[in-house]
Amino acid sequence: MFLTVCLNPTIQKTLRFPAVISGTVNRTALHRIDVSGKGINVTRVLAQLGKKALHLTQLGGVMKPLFLSLCEKDGLSVEWAESNSEIRFCYTLLTDGAVTELVEESQAVAAGTEDRLLEKYDALLNNLSSNLAPVIPGRASDSLIISGTKAAGYSDAVIPSMAGKAKEKGLRIILDIKGKDLIECLKYEPDIVKPNLYEFAATFAPELIRDNEIALVDNKIKEQIKSIMTGIAEKHKCGIILTNGREKILAAIGNNFLEFEIPNVKTINSTGCGDAFTAGLAAALEDGAQFEAAVTEGIRCGALNAGQEKPGCMAAGTA
Repeated sequence: MFLTVCLNPTIQKTLRFPAVISGTVNRTALHRIDVSGKGINVTRVLAQLGKKALHLTQLGGVMKPLFLSLCEKDGLSVEWAESNSEIRFCYTLLTDGAVTELVEESQAVAAGTEDRLLEKYDALLNNLSSNLAPVIPGRASDSLIISGTKAAGYSDAVIPSMAGKAKEKGLRIILDIKGKDLIECLKYEPDIVKPNLYEFAATFAPELIRDNEIALVDNKIKEQIKSIMTGIAEKHKCGIILTNGREKILAAIGNNFLEFEIPNVKTINSTGCGDAFTAGLAAALEDGAQFEAAVTEGIRCGALNAGQEKPGCMAAGTA
């Protein structure tokens, strides 16, 4: 059983154009609307892999019925706390050879949302079964996956609190988060930490970022990232996986540093590829795969997502 959490719900509008010309009207009849956000994308791919997953988030505003109806259409199980804030829209522009993301910042949740959400979380955590055979000795097969940034209005304690409670229950913890949330969660020794390379550098080595990006063309930079990864992996007894678009995936487990090639696939829509990777990785770990095999399965799922127009989705018949 998987409990997925994302505190930044999203409705995604995907529009396809031959090209987008700035400063003029661009029209298209090729568009779709989907429930999305990192946690929803993870949940949808887990479901496509035949896994039982429940998503927890906050919802509010006039788009709440649309969000829930889109979840129902996709067969997703969702629990939510009332936020009294509108759900954000994000937009993907698909043009020949390019994927452009337009991201709305979320509204702040209303006072009391965090208490309502944690009450829901505690109830869900108490209902999870931890009696399945462990994949790693001492670790249960039930998993908590926390993805993405949180909306304004939450305290800095909300995500670390969830990680700590899951640790007490013996759940496997997979974190696709960054910044202070990630730093404060490390003391609970999560099983897997999976931000992308930029998020990891911004969190642990911001001096390596130049012009709002980080490139590993300099071996000195790569060695510094490698040293930070293995240091955290050893200290906090976790696996670390850094995705980086089409570039190699970097990983560390204990003092071992690994690199994984990304297959050359035709990309239709890259939105949700990292989330599909997380879902594939988590599903493989539940099935008993070792670390390297689980990363390989994550890569497979991410590549399948890239070939779909719908975000956070794999091709039919791949589950």
